[in-house]
Amino acid sequence: MGRFNSSLDGGFILVGFSDWPQLELLFFVLISVFYSLTLFGNTTIITLSRLDLRLHTPMYFFLCHLSFLDLCYTTSTVPQLLINLSGRDRTISYGGCVAQLFITLSLGGTECVLLVMMAFDRYAAVCRPLQYTIIMHPLLCQALAIASWLGGFTNSLIQTGLVTAMPLCGHDLNHFFCDMLILLNLACEDPGGAEANLFVAGAIILVFPAALILGSYARIARAVLKIKSMAGRRKAFGTCGSHLLVVSLFYGSAMYTYLQPMGSYSESEGKFVALFYTVLTPMLNPLVYTLRNRDVKGALWKILGRNRNLG
Repeated sequence: MGRFNSSLDGGFILVGFSDWPQLELLFFVLISVFYSLTLFGNTTIITLSRLDLRLHTPMYFFLCHLSFLDLCYTTSTVPQLLINLSGRDRTISYGGCVAQLFITLSLGGTECVLLVMMAFDRYAAVCRPLQYTIIMHPLLCQALAIASWLGGFTNSLIQTGLVTAMPLCGHDLNHFFCDMLILLNLACEDPGGAEANLFVAGAIILVFPAALILGSYARIARAVLKIKSMAGRRKAFGTCGSHLLVVSLFYGSAMYTYLQPMGSYSESEGKFVALFYTVLTPMLNPLVYTLRNRDVKGALWKILGRNRNLG
C-alpha cells in the first residue's frame, strides 16, 4: 500500500456519467427510484422472514442473507453515485476508495458463494425431499452462510491487496465507484503480473461457483422431468426458475466485466454494465423470489391484517 503514488493523497475524481450530461438527470431520478425499491423490497423480505414462522426454512434463511447482501452492496455504491450525478461532489479520498473497493469485492464475492449454497438447498429439496430436513440442518445452514461470508472477504483481501500494491499515476477514475479494473488502468507500470493474478482469483470466485450451480440444476432438471404430476413439475420449476434467473443476472454481468482481457475492456461500456449489477439486480431479487411466492404473499397479508386490526 505504501507504493501508491504520493500525489494521490488528494484522492480521486470519479468521472461517472459526466461524459453524458444530458443523461445525468434521468439517471438520478431512475436510480433514486430503483434504490428506494431495493431498500423497501429487501428490508421487507428480511422482516417477513423473521416475523412469520412459516418462513423459518433454509430457503428463506439464505434469502435473508442475500437480501442483506443486496442492501449492503447497493448502499456501498449508489449514494456516492447519486451525489456524483447531482454534480455536487465527484471526489473520493484515497482511503475511501480503498474501503469501497474492499467492501464491494467482499460483498460481491460473498454473493457468488451464497448463490452456490442456495443452489445446494434447492438440489436437496428437489432431489432428496425425504432427507431434506436432515440434510439442511440449521447448524449446516449457519455453517454454509459463514463459509460464504468468509470466502467473499478472503477473496476481497487478496484482490484488494494486489491492486493496492501497485503504484498508481493519475487522479481520474472513469467510473462511478472505485472498481478494480479502473484502478488497474491507472497503474504506473505494466500491470501484467497483477492482472494475471486477479484474473485467476476472479475465475475462482466466479467460474467455479457457476459450474457448481449449473451442475446442481442439471441434476434438478433431471429429477423434475421424472415427476409424473404436471402440478409438481410446475411447482419445482417455478421455485428453481427464480433462482436461476437471479444467477443468470448476477453471474452474466460479473463474468462479462471481470473475465475479459484488459485490452478489450471498455470503460464507458463497463459503467453501464456496472449499473446492471449494482442497481438493477439488487432491486429485482426481491421481485424474482416473491412475485409468485404464496408463502411470502401470505406472510405479508398476515402482517398487514394484524396491523390493521391493531389500528
